[in-house]
Amino acid sequence: MGVFSGHWPSESELDKIRNKVAELSGRDAQEVRLVISPYRICPLGAHIDHQATYLLAFESANDLVVCPTENIEYDRLIENEYLGLKNGILDQSAILLSSYGCLTFMNCKTVKHKLIHPPEVQNNHEGERGNAYKILLAFSGLKQALTTSPGYNRRVVECQEAAKVLLQASGNEELEPVLSNVKPEDFEVHKSKLEANLVKRAEHYFSENERVLKGLDAWASGNLKEFGDLITASGLSSIQNYECGCEPLIQLYEVLLRAPGVLGARFSGAGFRGCCLAFVEADRAEEAASFVKNEYFKLQPNLASHLNQGPTVLICDASDSARVISNTFSQLD
Repeated sequence: MGVFSGHWPSESELDKIRNKVAELSGRDAQEVRLVISPYRICPLGAHIDHQATYLLAFESANDLVVCPTENIEYDRLIENEYLGLKNGILDQSAILLSSYGCLTFMNCKTVKHKLIHPPEVQNNHEGERGNAYKILLAFSGLKQALTTSPGYNRRVVECQEAAKVLLQASGNEELEPVLSNVKPEDFEVHKSKLEANLVKRAEHYFSENERVLKGLDAWASGNLKEFGDLITASGLSSIQNYECGCEPLIQLYEVLLRAPGVLGARFSGAGFRGCCLAFVEADRAEEAASFVKNEYFKLQPNLASHLNQGPTVLICDASDSARVISNTFSQLD
């Protein structure tokens, strides 16, 4: 609900959080218990944390058991109605529904998901495939909140504008103006009716859907190179067609692609702040991380210097969905 820098929160700050949680949940403030931890894994402003994980912590502190699908909706309400961010449910779905070793395939229109399992490891060497790759998180040093930039919400509006024109042109104007209601073939037939920037937004949407389907096949067949290539293509389309991102994040994306052992890279989100991620060969992860740290510093010395108190690049393993790993805490009343 907020960030406290350099000091332990005061009683008035705790009361402010307690009252806001009570307001959002429809509970009395006296019922709200707070958990505060002095530990932080990632640098401040990395923007790889998420409301989905905070909710799990709050619920554990308040002895609540809430199913993942409910929490996905609660997260949507927080982001859409409280934060004013026009995003969907993909991030929280991945965080709350994923399973180790699997891809989580989420249909954000039907709100249905399935897990895509990797091929069985030959000779039953359990974990062999999981050891084949690591995930790099490279931080840019940009920390501003996404809602302070009109870029992301503006892209959502542009997609709606494109959908409206395409639905009218195809005789389906009664449908909600979202691109998921537009058939790919209708886009190809009627895209000449769109302004140039709207063509790009729709092109990104439809090509991204194709990449997702190809990615499912690549993962299921064990083709990590193709899977990485699709991640990179997604990142390029985000820059060229969706026209999101900013200079530091684009430079970081390009550095990752030059790093040894990297199979694919893209923004971790919209690219307006935070970090980029990369899919990398496990035995070259340390080398890649060192390369990225050094090369990014050459391009953005001021931003990179802000990360001196924490890691510039994290080497991560895939894991299961978010969960409470310990419920031992001191209650603050």
